[in-house]
Amino acid sequence: MNLVKARGGCHCGRVEFEVSLGEEITVQHCNCSVCTMTGFVHLIVPASRFNLLKGRDALSEYRFGSKTAIHLFCAHCGIKSFYVPRSNPNGFSVNFRCVRLPGGVKVTEESFDGKNWESDAERLRHLSE
Repeated sequence: MNLVKARGGCHCGRVEFEVSLGEEITVQHCNCSVCTMTGFVHLIVPASRFNLLKGRDALSEYRFGSKTAIHLFCAHCGIKSFYVPRSNPNGFSVNFRCVRLPGGVKVTEESFDGKNWESDAERLRHLSE
């Protein structure tokens, strides 16, 4: 698979990352309470394809429920540009809305039933492999 690099980050620019993507990607629109309230659109990648370029010291952490997911926000502007999801603890979910996508990448959008996470999460596990 050919990989292309995309950059992204938070609103104020203190947090910046790079992610390696295939030429065809799928993003998920989740209906859970957090994603609905924040407008997060999931682009799940293996940890090996994610690189935090700057801003580790600007990140603030939030955990709830099972405390497995590590929600990371810029402590300055409040944007959650990526986090470690419960469904893929060995990867990252990048907020697709925070990515500057290079030309030529085909994007497929799908829905994910986060309100019923326990019954739907298994179909995401392969995304961080």
